[in-house]
Amino acid sequence: MLYKGSRVVGRKTQVVAVGLALLSPLLAALVWALYLEFPGEPDLPGALQRAQLDWDGIPRTYTYYLPATVSPDPPLVLVFHGSGGDAAQARMLYGYAFEVLAEEHGFIVAYPDGYQRHFNGCRRAGPYAANEQGIDDVGFMGAVVDELARSHGIDRQAVFATGVSNGGQMALRLALEAPALVAAVAPVATSMPTADNMDCERAGEAVSFLLMNGTDDPMNPYAGGTVALYGLWGNRGKVLSSRDTVDYWVELAGYREGPRQFDFDDRVPEDDSTVSLALWAAPGRESIALYTIHGGGHGAPNPEIRLPRLLGGSNRDLYAARLIWVFFQGAGGAR
Repeated sequence: MLYKGSRVVGRKTQVVAVGLALLSPLLAALVWALYLEFPGEPDLPGALQRAQLDWDGIPRTYTYYLPATVSPDPPLVLVFHGSGGDAAQARMLYGYAFEVLAEEHGFIVAYPDGYQRHFNGCRRAGPYAANEQGIDDVGFMGAVVDELARSHGIDRQAVFATGVSNGGQMALRLALEAPALVAAVAPVATSMPTADNMDCERAGEAVSFLLMNGTDDPMNPYAGGTVALYGLWGNRGKVLSSRDTVDYWVELAGYREGPRQFDFDDRVPEDDSTVSLALWAAPGRESIALYTIHGGGHGAPNPEIRLPRLLGGSNRDLYAARLIWVFFQGAGGAR
């Protein structure tokens, strides 16, 4: 009996051992796919503040950073988080770089929170409450601008907006529907919805527009198509290609000539990614820029950030926030 029992125990042990042997590569693959790196919060002399206002009968919140020295009539940069995120995520996605830049240049940066962790962007197919309930996020952003103008005297002619993924859709919505509110926008890891997926009313007015997309983005396809992780999860409907997205704004700005092309140095060859820029710029016109992150995934370049490999490659050559701020400075001066 003992012999039989030990045989049973032995078989169970073998099964467990085989199971662990099979599981270990799976766990290793999972760790490899989900491993990420973000910098810690920088030690800055300014103040991070939390605020709330009621808009359209709903309590809405936002966080904003005041640098130690605020410039006279300071610009305002609105930074939007991605799907499922909040102000804390929005700060992290750019590696807190906008706060560092705020200290250098004296502007204010604000991080609005989406309704139930999402913004009502321009994609009709978005399966979340902000979209399904038709939340007035454009009005909310206008209210945030009004409040910061009242409390801190921001320059209404120098209001800018950026965001990653769903946050990029929010920046895009402001450009399409409220061009008088923003001097420039910079969506990242997002594209214009196709006509059948468009849920925004187009004002048809030009704004300075920067788009930053990765060619290997597994969620937002650089060449256009269905927005879904590897085509399988989180369907947000179809979008235009990155170039077609930019061409819409190029036409509104009145450019007939092609862009100037630039290639950036490959400072971190091991990230298997490089950056190029197509730029349309002329005196008295809105500037249009397409940053292509060759080999890049679903995120913003930053030397200190490695996104989960599940979201594609992470470019570490450049700070996206610095590129965006330089673009905003030029757009603000031209308005």
